[in-house]
Amino acid sequence: MQKPVIKSQNGFTLVEIMVAMVLSLILGVAIVTVFVNNSHSFSQDDNVMRMQDDARFALQQIAFDLSMAGHYAELLSPAAVTPDTNLAIGMDCGPAGVTNWAYQTTQPATGDSLSLIAIDNVTSAQVVGGHSCFLADEVEPGTDVVSIKRVAGAEAAVFRDGAIYLRTNGTVGLLYRQPLTGTPAVPVAVPRTEWEYRPAIYYIRQYAYSLGDDIPTLCRKVLGGAGPSMLTECIATGIENLQIEYGIDTSGDGNPNTYMSAPTLAELQNVVSARINLLARTTDVDVRYTNQKTFSIGNAPDYTPNDSFHRRVYSTTVAIQNIRSMNMMGF
Repeated sequence: MQKPVIKSQNGFTLVEIMVAMVLSLILGVAIVTVFVNNSHSFSQDDNVMRMQDDARFALQQIAFDLSMAGHYAELLSPAAVTPDTNLAIGMDCGPAGVTNWAYQTTQPATGDSLSLIAIDNVTSAQVVGGHSCFLADEVEPGTDVVSIKRVAGAEAAVFRDGAIYLRTNGTVGLLYRQPLTGTPAVPVAVPRTEWEYRPAIYYIRQYAYSLGDDIPTLCRKVLGGAGPSMLTECIATGIENLQIEYGIDTSGDGNPNTYMSAPTLAELQNVVSARINLLARTTDVDVRYTNQKTFSIGNAPDYTPNDSFHRRVYSTTVAIQNIRSMNMMGF
């Protein structure tokens, strides 16, 4: 007699299916969590790296310009520089009523060098009163503004039409616009050299791209354009504060005896160094982070932001040789 065939059905029970679903859900959540955390970490690392790159570049730019303040090629005195009588400017940047301020290397009343002018912890009224090319709400209040006048570090090899140059024979100098036309105010005998003139005013702007975007940015006013005029050139976003302390030589030995945050124009005639401090922040927020650190730079008030931006302080000290050396030569 043939035995009956016993048929059975293989598969998962409901309990097994539920367990598998739970384990899959846990694994899926873990994978998503790892992905989200890695994505957040990558985004913040990139954000901080961009902040560091911008801050270092900004510090490099302002440090180089400061170290060159008062450099007028082979001339020993800024008083030996005379603007050509045909030299004009579209948008100037000096106090109200002062003509061709951008081309002045010395103060007419006292003869002090105008190669370096410092405004400490500015208000809007201060900066507009001292530098007419600024808009009323352009500069971040409580930050420093510094004006630097100098020429390039090397002789001009190529001449650009419309640019301003210093022609000098080592005794006298003539500021002129390329190409030079007419009779210059000061004849400069040969042999002579030509150097591009590069004044700049550094400051912190309240915005990066448009008014109200609240991205603090290190900018500078530079001489350029068809006018020429003092134009705005922005260097690095996320620079929240600029504080500069000036090393003043009071003993005549060429070394700083004291550092001052708000030196007068007369005191700046003996400047030999500068400490530059930048407070930089990321341009994007970190929603998982609250910045409760307290930052102290220069003579600015202590600052505890309590927001979601990462920040760092960047500092350097530079020597300023040209201004003090002029005074030591008796100018």
